Amino acid sequence: MSAAMAKIAALLLENPTAPLNLSITELAQQAGTSAATVTRFCRAIGYAGYVPLRVGVAADVGRGDANESWHTDIGRAFEPDDSAAQVVQALFNTHSRSLQATAASVDLEQFSRIAARIATCDHLDIYGIGGSAGMATEMAMRLYRIGINVHAWSEVHLGLTSAAIQDDRSVAIGISNTGRTQETVQMLSQARSTGALTIAMTNRADSPLALLADEHLLTATPDEYLQPDELSAKHAQLFVLDLLYVLIAQQNFPRTTTKLAASAMAVLPHRRPLRKQADPGPPTPAVGDAADTPTSAPTSRSSSTPRPTFRKDVPHG
Repeated sequence: MSAAMAKIAALLLENPTAPLNLSITELAQQAGTSAATVTRFCRAIGYAGYVPLRVGVAADVGRGDANESWHTDIGRAFEPDDSAAQVVQALFNTHSRSLQATAASVDLEQFSRIAARIATCDHLDIYGIGGSAGMATEMAMRLYRIGINVHAWSEVHLGLTSAAIQDDRSVAIGISNTGRTQETVQMLSQARSTGALTIAMTNRADSPLALLADEHLLTATPDEYLQPDELSAKHAQLFVLDLLYVLIAQQNFPRTTTKLAASAMAVLPHRRPLRKQADPGPPTPAVGDAADTPTSAPTSRSSSTPRPTFRKDVPHG
């Protein structure tokens, strides 16, 4: 190779994954060459250009780190060759521990205080991005049915707009398992700047979202489940939200029951009725018993049955 290409080769030998993090211009600058020289280098070693080189590096890295990728994305509680029975048991154990740890961390005085504040607030915002957006929407729908003025926001521009018009009679909840989702942090921060009571629901008490909020509701997940969107985290979130929902509903029993009854009646016509069990009819007689005695009507018309009469002057179909 030329001296310029040798510089690129030396850089890649020292840092094989550099193409994954650097543009062609940045790689050329680090090697002390030009982008055109990088392209010639790629062709010299069998690639059509820089992009195919990056794809090749990514493929090699993926093959080398397959086990680590599995553990990161699927979970450390599972192995690729586990049987279905092992997966079932591992899932059950993981989800059970998640719920038990979350229940053990519940501060009932804190939950009651937050429930009372939400039950009497003028407006409630719930922020969530990605998987947490589903949690936010579920909670908003349930609270809306019992008379809470609530909105769920998963789009940062809309969420920031809503957060900016809150006040000290408002409450805002940010949901993020990691507590590091930037959009959720931004929306909750905006709500706090207006004077709203801010509540973070996360798995980490030292996360940016938790440190920002006035109140922090903890959701616990086992250590071997590291990815942010795993389902045991969702179950812990649902547990916390369900507890909060019931406590809020208790704050105003007459309003809660009236709203629930009204909404249930409104959707009742759209629910199909339960299927009635078919009538089995008379029991089949046993052989040698009533079956030997004819019970059906004779096929010929009985002499006691009156025959219909027809008027001759009226046409009959």
